This record gives sequence, C-alpha cells and structure tokens, in this order.
Amino acid sequence: MKKNIIISWSSGKDSTLTLERLQEDERYNVVGLYTTYVGQQVPFQVTPIDLVKLQAKRLGLPLILIELPEVFPPNEIYQSTVVEGVKNSDLPVDGVAFGDMFCNGIADYRRSYIEKAGWECIFPLLGEDSTQLANEIIERGIETRLVTVDRNVLSNKLLGSLYTKELVERLPVNVDPCGEDGEFHTLVTNSASFSESIHLFDFSTKDEQRFSHLIYRWDN
Repeated sequence: MKKNIIISWSSGKDSTLTLERLQEDERYNVVGLYTTYVGQQVPFQVTPIDLVKLQAKRLGLPLILIELPEVFPPNEIYQSTVVEGVKNSDLPVDGVAFGDMFCNGIADYRRSYIEKAGWECIFPLLGEDSTQLANEIIERGIETRLVTVDRNVLSNKLLGSLYTKELVERLPVNVDPCGEDGEFHTLVTNSASFSESIHLFDFSTKDEQRFSHLIYRWDN
C-alpha cells in the first residue's frame, strides 16, 4: 500500500520539487501540505498566507496552516506545535516530507520529533548536488521568482527575477545555486502540478536590516 504523505510547504521551489518527485513515486500518496506561519505570512519568503492558500488550490491539495508564536520559537514549542497541527488536521498521515538539501544535521533534527510522533520522515532531495537540483527545477518548468535576498551576498535588484539557468549562472561563486544557505528564497507561481499559473504584478522592494523582500499583488 502507498504511504500517505504530508509535505512541509514553504511556497518555494524546494517544496515544489519535493511534491513533484513524491507524486511520481509509486510508494507515496501526497494527501496534503502544511505551512507554518507568523503574522499571516511565511517567514523568510514573506509569502502572504492568502497566496499560499491559492497555491494549494491550484495544486488541488488540502492545506494545513500552523501558526507559530514567533519566527524562532524554542525547539520544544516549535516541535509540539507542528506535531499537534498535523495530528489535528484529520488527514491520514504516515509520513512527513521536507525539501531539505544539505546534510548539515537538519535531517536528524526533523526525525527527532517527527518519528517520535509515529510518522516516517522523508527527504527526497537530501544530499543531492545543488547545481543538479537547480537544473532539474528549471528543466521541469517550475516557475519561480526570487522574493527574498540577503544583501550581504546579493543585490536587491534580483528581486522579482525568474529563477532561470541564466540567473543561476550569474550568481556569485560563494552563493549556493539553490540558495540553501539562506542567500535567497523563492515563490513558485506555476509548475506541472498547478491547474493554472499565478500572475504576480506591481513589484516593489522592501529593505530590512539585512534582507530585502519583494512586495507584489496577484490575480486570484
């Protein structure tokens, strides 16, 4: 029997690649997405929750929203909040999937509370080469834009840019091609899994102490 999987959904390219790989894997059945948020937006991407809801609608999947008390709550609060959110979703869950790429201890951290709750922890992208993953995202036609950049390493002029082969090739050598060190974050507006694309417009930029974010509107 296929295992029922819920995906940790950030609204970006890594989550989308995770979804597409799992949908193609005969061992799994994706039953939904869950998103953690603070103040009606996804941290880091700063994606409005209403737009995450639209993504889920276009993907045809239930979305479980899990509110955090702050961006970086204590581990025990974060873990218990996520576990209770998934348990209270009423979805049949055998496993939880994450789009993590680096073998930097994050997998062990995820397993420490996901497996304790009785679920399998799944990492479809873990340990793979970032350049190859970037190429796969682009070749699959996953349409994504840069919505957050760390100005310590990238210019805010990149905000709103489509994630293309040309953009990846122009990135500084110290920047991971997938932004896995937090250099940038993305928002997906279309993929093979979407029923139709999401149109973003009226771009502007908001600069904070270290990070800059893309401000935009979208069509429903």
